[in-house]
Amino acid sequence: MIDHKLLKKHIDDYVQKLHNDEGKLQKDLAERNERIDYFQSQDEKAIMAMEKEDFSEYISKLWATLIWGNKEHLVNKIIEQNESFDYVKEKLADFVWGKRPLKVRWDDFNTEVKGFGPAMMSEILCMVYPEEYMVWNRRAFVALNYLGAKDLPRYNYQCTGNKYLELCEAAKKIAEELKKAGLKQADLVMVDFFIWEELQVVDNLSKIHITPITESTEDVIESAPGSEHIEREKQYEFIHDEIRDKVSDIGEWLGFTSKTEAKVAEGAVVDAVWEATIGNMGRVIYVFEVQSKGSIDGLILNLLKSLNNPAVQGVVAVSDEVQLKKIKRHASEVGQISDKLKYWDYREVLDNYEHLAIVNESINKLDLVPKGF
Repeated sequence: MIDHKLLKKHIDDYVQKLHNDEGKLQKDLAERNERIDYFQSQDEKAIMAMEKEDFSEYISKLWATLIWGNKEHLVNKIIEQNESFDYVKEKLADFVWGKRPLKVRWDDFNTEVKGFGPAMMSEILCMVYPEEYMVWNRRAFVALNYLGAKDLPRYNYQCTGNKYLELCEAAKKIAEELKKAGLKQADLVMVDFFIWEELQVVDNLSKIHITPITESTEDVIESAPGSEHIEREKQYEFIHDEIRDKVSDIGEWLGFTSKTEAKVAEGAVVDAVWEATIGNMGRVIYVFEVQSKGSIDGLILNLLKSLNNPAVQGVVAVSDEVQLKKIKRHASEVGQISDKLKYWDYREVLDNYEHLAIVNESINKLDLVPKGF
């Protein structure tokens, strides 16, 4: 349930701001209409006929890609991660324009196509069907959480088709209240404008990954020396693939060439690598292994093998506080790696990711680098 009293307060404030700045509403409506017109024009036939440049324009128009200064790199990454460019176009066309129920198309696309995620997926749907589907991203989480909505998805895997449709129903209620307040043009695109203007109420967006500890999560906290000092009033969910991908994205934003599931030495395929070329001197590689469960000995062996590559200058284990302590104990018994292995708490990964995302969004809005540079 949404706190309607709290919602009404912010809607009243929002409407007053629009009254005080008459040009803002017209500017917002013009931007909304331009974006809707573009994405609605890209029907199934248009998507299937896209060349790479057309697809790049399509992706670049999404707000969700503001965190990426080099959109061409993002497009190349999407194509490389999937079977082929034609495969991506076929799946995208079916996702946006297919006849099957949306919840089915959402789950299929989210599972079968890499490189998009709920933020990009939901934004496309919102622009094509602005009365039906909302933009779901970390900003929307902050807004609905602040308004008292329950069971919000903290991680991408939790945002299933069914859950996304539930979120859209909540957004429609906000649109109805905006209309009652006099904004007759209110649709779910305008709801997104309202969310950004009025409902960003937390300083650290990485807090969306915090979930209260419950009896069902109690057994996840394994006993280990010092574990009694772990704050037990909160438990952080730990999702391997999302943490891996965020480690990779952080590397990209810092200027490295970043890859996931990369082979760095014989018998060593690691979760993520950051790579840089130093003039004509060669490559420098940093290796990351994300440990959510499984064999710690296997993790250490994989990192040991990666050190056989002379370009590997650092190896990093990413995990939660309990498992990092275990990894340190195991690594201390392996002389070849004990002094070389670094440790990164995944909560710091989330925190760094959110801060860098905000910085990149802000800087990229300035358009300091010409398109196509």
